[in-house]
Amino acid sequence: MREKWIKVSIDKKGKVSFTVEGVKGADCLAETKFLEEALGGAVVSRETTAEYYEEAETSESITTRND
Repeated sequence: MREKWIKVSIDKKGKVSFTVEGVKGADCLAETKFLEEALGGAVVSRETTAEYYEEAETSESITTRND
C-alpha cells in the first residue's frame, strides 16, 4: 500500500492550504473532508494534481468460511 500524507501550509495572512499525496482519484477529497470541516467548511478554491485523474486504488478483502 502506498504511503499517504497531507501537507498543511498557513501563510502570513492566515490562508490555509493543503496538498494530498499518495491518494489516487477523487478519494483525496474524502481524505481532506475533516480538515475542511475543522476550518469552517468554506473552500475558496481547489486545484487538482495528476493523481486526481489516475484510477483510484481499491483494496478487496475476502473472507472464507469452512464448515
